[in-house]
Amino acid sequence: MTDFTHINEQGRAKMVDITDKKVTHRTALAHASIRVTEKIYQGIEGQTIGKGDVLSVAQVAGIMAAKQTSTIIPMCHPLPLSGVNITFDWIKEEASSDRTLTITVEAKTKGSTGVEMEALTAASVTALTVYDMCKALDKGMVIGETYLLEKTGGKSGTYKRE
Repeated sequence: MTDFTHINEQGRAKMVDITDKKVTHRTALAHASIRVTEKIYQGIEGQTIGKGDVLSVAQVAGIMAAKQTSTIIPMCHPLPLSGVNITFDWIKEEASSDRTLTITVEAKTKGSTGVEMEALTAASVTALTVYDMCKALDKGMVIGETYLLEKTGGKSGTYKRE
C-alpha cells in the first residue's frame, strides 16, 4: 500500500503533504463543450432564454466552481487562486444544424500544487450550467469531452496536449 501517494500507512486515504514542495507560478487550461440545437443557440445569442443571460451565469458558476474545487474533490488542496478566466466559442456542426459551445478555462495560482483540477472543475460546471439554463427548451443537449489542454509550473514542468 505504501506505493500509493494518497494512502497512509494504515491503508486509508490521506491528503498528500506538500509542505516541502517549491512555490511556483502555476497555470492550467481546460476544455469542455456542450452541443445544442439551433433554437438554443439562437436563444443564448439573442439572450431570450427564460432563465436569463446563459453565458454570464455559466461563467460565474465556473469561477465559483474553481474556487470550491477542494470542497468537492476529496484529495485536492485548497488553493489561493490568483485568476480564473472563462471564454466561449461556437462551432457549427457540419452534419446538422446543431452548434457546439466550446468552453476554455484558464486558472492561475502561485503555490505548491497545480491548478489542473480547478480548471477542469470550472469547465465541467460551466457546461452543466449551460445545460441547466437551457433544459426547458431541450433536454437532448450533449456535454462533450472535458480535458486538460495545458499546464505550467511545478516539478513536472509544462504539459501541452497534442
